[in-house]
Amino acid sequence: MKGFVPNKVFLTKGVGRHREKLQSFEMALRDARIAQYNLVRVSSIFPPRCQIIPREKGIKQLHAGEVVFCVLYDNATDEPHRLVAASVGLAIPKNHDHHG
Repeated sequence: MKGFVPNKVFLTKGVGRHREKLQSFEMALRDARIAQYNLVRVSSIFPPRCQIIPREKGIKQLHAGEVVFCVLYDNATDEPHRLVAASVGLAIPKNHDHHG
């Protein structure tokens, strides 16, 4: 049995600021335009023959409430005026038949 393997992905980013961690996370999801989906975190394997599409095109293919698999990382602090960041790396192999 062959499992679900995505053939398209898009990248997005978001920022949220609030004194409550959960609210700042929600605001970051809204800023990234993915708050209306049921997000399921997965590991960061880039599938073979997968195409990176623009965020706008990717979002148009999704529906509110849909289960969306994502590689997601967040970071937070309760220190005033502290700058924090989170990122996800992406390795794209030269041979597109291989995973990244």
